[in-house]
Amino acid sequence: MGGRNLSDPFLSVYGHVTVDQIIGIDQFLKPGITADALSKKTTLGGTGPNIAVSAAKLGCPTALCAFIGPDFPGKYMDFMRDSGLIMDEVVTLDGEETSTCVIINDSELNTRVFFYQGPQGHADSLGVRLTGMASRSRKAHFCTGQPSYYISLMEELRDGPDIALDPAQEVHRVWNADLVSRALPMADALFCNELEAETIRRYLGIEDVLDAAPSLVVETVGAEGSRARVGDEVLTIPVVRADRVVDVTGAGDNYRAGFYTALYRGYDVPEALVLASAVSSFVVAEVGALTNVPSWDAVVERAEPYMGMIS
Repeated sequence: MGGRNLSDPFLSVYGHVTVDQIIGIDQFLKPGITADALSKKTTLGGTGPNIAVSAAKLGCPTALCAFIGPDFPGKYMDFMRDSGLIMDEVVTLDGEETSTCVIINDSELNTRVFFYQGPQGHADSLGVRLTGMASRSRKAHFCTGQPSYYISLMEELRDGPDIALDPAQEVHRVWNADLVSRALPMADALFCNELEAETIRRYLGIEDVLDAAPSLVVETVGAEGSRARVGDEVLTIPVVRADRVVDVTGAGDNYRAGFYTALYRGYDVPEALVLASAVSSFVVAEVGALTNVPSWDAVVERAEPYMGMIS
């Protein structure tokens, strides 16, 4: 990867940049009957900012590669820029509406979610190739977005950065067996949680997601920690305990941010996975995916007692 310099990103992240609207109501009513909203909160969301902003705040030089519309709030653009994120390939497209997620919770915490993909969901039609940052990076992380577009970018980047595939919740409804089978041979790493692992296993016809082709496969399993195959070695990574658990939104995204930051700082993969868990342990203690990103020194201090628990 010749031509890299100190201003280049270590990590490039692909994923939705989303405006989340979280609405609280008393109860869901019959169709045609209006329910009054008791609360409404609008926040920055999406896998792209969750991973990229967290990594940048932790000290990893990170670029976000994503599409937004001119409706994207300026305060969120400022927030991302102030985190230290490299924004060269956050592209604003006239005539497009930014990805939006409407989350409606009733008083019993029943939830209905409505997601508008925005331009990240039909990137093939845009005629814009977001490869400039990734071609100068060590790592490129592909999360939510149009699979065929990402596969075409992976093909362009095969001789460049290490590529990670992380389709997240979209693996169940946007990806399929053919798309996953086309992407995985180009990926050096695969990230998933236990529910996503079930779908990937079904797509590939394998018994354990750790048997997938990439040289690194990481499966997070919530309170049980995570499992990983690093080359030929299978590891169990302990969960780093949080002081309290208030909101698990974005815990997985921050795990990934912590992992890449640890690699950037010179840790090996097993250590990086423990440090990743430590980052998540801070994030779940407050509401919101990016409201409690810790300092790196705090991450190292909390992770240290768990380093000897890798098995």
